[in-house]
Amino acid sequence: MRARIYQPAKTAMQSGTAKTKGWVLDYVADTAREVDPLMGWTSSDDTQSQVRLHFDTKQAALDYARDKGLEVTVTDPKKRKPVIRAGGYGENFATNRRGAWTH
Repeated sequence: MRARIYQPAKTAMQSGTAKTKGWVLDYVADTAREVDPLMGWTSSDDTQSQVRLHFDTKQAALDYARDKGLEVTVTDPKKRKPVIRAGGYGENFATNRRGAWTH
């Protein structure tokens, strides 16, 4: 059985980095999804694809996968460079601004 270990990225609704510190193990689906002819719903026979396990560290996720005999693919996150301005947020309201402030 195959699995994927990764560190989730922040959602579009987040401005911070909450829920992005841990690691996630997702099982890779063995069978393709199919459309039910009567209702039109998408379904699958593979219930393992619904399982998502959360771990505090990458090593804990790798240890779990090794204990269960899973073939894993590890995807390391791409860290973004922090944007740090000299004045920070207070620079937006500076009284010693050199140029005219416009929207």
